[in-house]
Amino acid sequence: MPSRTALGLLSTFFVAACLAQQIGTEIPEVHPKLPTQLCTTAGGCVERQTALVTDALSRNLHAKGDLSVSCNTTPLNATLCPNAEICAQNCVLEGVDYTGLGVLTEGTALTLRMYVFNGTAYEKTSPRLYLLAEDEENYELLKLSNQELTYDVDLSQLGCGMNGALYLSEMDASGSRSALNPAGAAYGTGYCDAQCFNTSSFFNGVANLNGTGACCNEMDIWEANSLATAVTPHTCSKAGSFGCAGAECGRDATVGVCDKSGCGNNPFALGARNFYGPGMTVDTSKPFTVVTQFRTTDNTANGPLSEIRRLYIQNGKLIENAMVTNLSGQSVQMPGTVTQDFCTARNASSYLRLGGMPEMGQSLSRGMVLIFSLWNSDSDFMNWLDSGDAGPCNATAGDPAGILATRPELSVTFSNIKYGDIGSTFNMASLSVVQGQSEVGQGVNGASTGNANITVNQSDGTASTDGTVTTAEASFNTFRGTLLMSGLLTWFIFLRAFH
Repeated sequence: MPSRTALGLLSTFFVAACLAQQIGTEIPEVHPKLPTQLCTTAGGCVERQTALVTDALSRNLHAKGDLSVSCNTTPLNATLCPNAEICAQNCVLEGVDYTGLGVLTEGTALTLRMYVFNGTAYEKTSPRLYLLAEDEENYELLKLSNQELTYDVDLSQLGCGMNGALYLSEMDASGSRSALNPAGAAYGTGYCDAQCFNTSSFFNGVANLNGTGACCNEMDIWEANSLATAVTPHTCSKAGSFGCAGAECGRDATVGVCDKSGCGNNPFALGARNFYGPGMTVDTSKPFTVVTQFRTTDNTANGPLSEIRRLYIQNGKLIENAMVTNLSGQSVQMPGTVTQDFCTARNASSYLRLGGMPEMGQSLSRGMVLIFSLWNSDSDFMNWLDSGDAGPCNATAGDPAGILATRPELSVTFSNIKYGDIGSTFNMASLSVVQGQSEVGQGVNGASTGNANITVNQSDGTASTDGTVTTAEASFNTFRGTLLMSGLLTWFIFLRAFH
């Protein structure tokens, strides 16, 4: 005979099950596979059988028994969702057709399409996907303190106004699974970021009846198109996923709980206008590799984060990020890395107020979820990324209406995703090094830099150059040849990296 305690637990289970948001059966959920690699300096790289899941908001969340009645309305349907418990009981979350969302995986490659042809016209999909762990029930948590993340990207089709993004958010690994949200990460619930958006009808998979904002630390590793790119950390006042209300969700300098602006490094905005783009030092007309290193002061996973370092690999060259030569109109000479000093010089006040590099490092230590997205913006045409001081596009080149009319088949592809010990995700010894370059036409050791005259077609946001760019390597490469003969190249570069 069951004990009274067991009967109580069983009763609680059935009550929770009756009140929980329903998981639909009309559309099966089949997660696209995207293997990634976990790497160590001692053991090399091991493949992980990871997968992808789309955000819950891209799904059909409908009334139980009626696919045509949406539960995901703003404001929420008062009949279906008078409170969170009844809303969960009345609403069903379905699986999704990933091809219809513009998502294609093949081997280790993920391709995202902005628009999908439905047989009559192109429809906007703007996919956002999260990396799932091997169990496909929880998100894969990447703990990248004193680690690096490497991937290949082809964004040659992304012109003005587009943003092919790869970033991290400190979401709950379960997708904030709960009695009212049993679907959890397997159905893409629990999204949060430093923008603290409070317009979603659901927060952590539960009816959002009070306009709660979904907040958490955010590390924008890659926001980019073929004309501009930025790496930007954003800090928050608390660990993990949490809610905000009222002014807390905004930009208020004293009560805002997350840093919305971040401390960003955009080479174009910081003076290097011939570094990144079609035919430039990093030639975006062709695929290339992006390496992002999260270095700590003591070179351990538990040490304070001191530097976010960006490297590129293309055509057998390891390309350091461009030197910073311009900060708010002032001429400077700084390495192209994100550090506390850089953020202070940038006057990234909210980022610093909310913990700066140390807090970002703690978030990386706790673990963050890897996110892929492709989007454009009706409100600002993505001008903050690629127009004015940020890039070569004019103020209207990123209008989504123009993008749809002229480039409906555009896509971005991320592939060969690796993460692990610094120096373990690529073969340094096989590469020649191009040092960080300044925009005065010389590298830091006097080597000439590549330059190209870029022309942006402002009507459709695409770009072309006047020819092939050749980039001279840094002057120390003469000495590098001697080291190569003696077999000491790898050791030399290793020491230089920690200099």
